[in-house]
Amino acid sequence: MSLQIRASVVAAAALALLAGCESTPVAKAPAAAAPVESRSVADAPKPVTPSANAGGVGQSQVSSVDLTKNSTAAQKPPAVGAAPSERVVFFDFDSYAIKDSYKNMIEGHAKVLAASRAKRMVIEGHADERGGREYNLALGQKRAVAVVKSLELLGATGPQLEAVSFGEERPLEQGHDENAWSRNRRAELKDR
Repeated sequence: MSLQIRASVVAAAALALLAGCESTPVAKAPAAAAPVESRSVADAPKPVTPSANAGGVGQSQVSSVDLTKNSTAAQKPPAVGAAPSERVVFFDFDSYAIKDSYKNMIEGHAKVLAASRAKRMVIEGHADERGGREYNLALGQKRAVAVVKSLELLGATGPQLEAVSFGEERPLEQGHDENAWSRNRRAELKDR
């Protein structure tokens, strides 16, 4: 092939390539001032609790607690100085989101800790036997930290609290079925 024919083939290929990359122009919107909204605190968006993601990594699963709700006598936190009797938070499979049913219990513990800054508490996170050892240790830690963050939001201080994970190493219930697994997915609140 001669040099002239090669140059013609290369030029034709380049033109074909450029023709295929042609784009359509985008019409520009007229320049105008952006609309401005005025909002008050009452109009602010409400916090959203994210759902548990499959990997268990990333977003915190701690949701806010409404302290303005009126408590009934059965839901009242214990008197200051008396420790709440409930001390275990159970979790769904592969989750570290605290269920609404445990919020009153956590609030009661937080009030006791806030009233007595000398009190200390260890939150032990646990997992069921499914999953690898490292994964279960990490999941147990996330469960313990979720409870710690909830307690801190409700008045307890960081130095009063310690989060520890035991993963699958200390099962509450022996067995290899859903009943045993559901009892082993937990965080235990223990005085120190």
